[in-house]
Amino acid sequence: MKKRLSKKTLISVCTLIAALIIWTMWSNTALMLSTVTVSSNRIPAAFNGFRIAQISDLHNAVFGEDNAELLQILSECEPNIIVITGDLVDAEHTDIDVALDFAKEAVQIADTYYVTGNHEASLSQYDELKAELVVVLEDKAMQLEYNGDDITLIGLSDPSFTLKGDMFGEVPAMVDTKLRGLIGDKDNYTILLSHRPELFEAYVNCGVDLVLSGHAHGGQFRLPFIGGLVAPNQGLFPKYDAGLYTKGDTNMIVCRGLGNSIIPIRFNNRPEIVLLELIAE
Repeated sequence: MKKRLSKKTLISVCTLIAALIIWTMWSNTALMLSTVTVSSNRIPAAFNGFRIAQISDLHNAVFGEDNAELLQILSECEPNIIVITGDLVDAEHTDIDVALDFAKEAVQIADTYYVTGNHEASLSQYDELKAELVVVLEDKAMQLEYNGDDITLIGLSDPSFTLKGDMFGEVPAMVDTKLRGLIGDKDNYTILLSHRPELFEAYVNCGVDLVLSGHAHGGQFRLPFIGGLVAPNQGLFPKYDAGLYTKGDTNMIVCRGLGNSIIPIRFNNRPEIVLLELIAE
């Protein structure tokens, strides 16, 4: 009787492990679309319903032949613009062609804006990548015009281009200085593209209205009722791992991203595209 029970138990455990492996493999390649709305009385009426598709942390990942699955979802979203919030490539396993092929197809869907991540900062071929991309916002602000009105779109280069590490807490101060200079005295609704969500307090202090970020990979392993387990520059149980965060008048959306880097597997954390819609109050 004990032997039969042990055999049944072993079969059950093996079945459970096999199911978990299959589910994990599927969930690492099964794209999902997350929709978010952000409302504000600072959003111009002309931008009511404006749609932004956000891609982050591709890390050379491919979904379907030539990224056909990813591009199809982007096309079906019918975005007004597409934003790429860093780590389009992986510095350790670089494939420039995958990144460029995706970017060239994305701009056929909508105007595409790109900011760097930490992987681009250590990429020897970054100049080659930058030369082929359409709109690269390296510590730049521009006016995004639509229906006769405009908002301010800002892109911050990843701090790793300037500082290697942050032993003395210099990154938030540097970001604060850059942002204040880029925002200036213009009172437009401001959207910031910045790879690093852990700098949320700096974005809030500078009065940014909306931040689109990535970098955290959703915490890599997402635990029920807890959230992400670990994220770069945030460590265990990161505070800003995925979704919408609000403090004062500042909203930040953290995209879980699409690819992996140092840790090659996600758990309970499907690759994500974010579709954001602006609502003018």
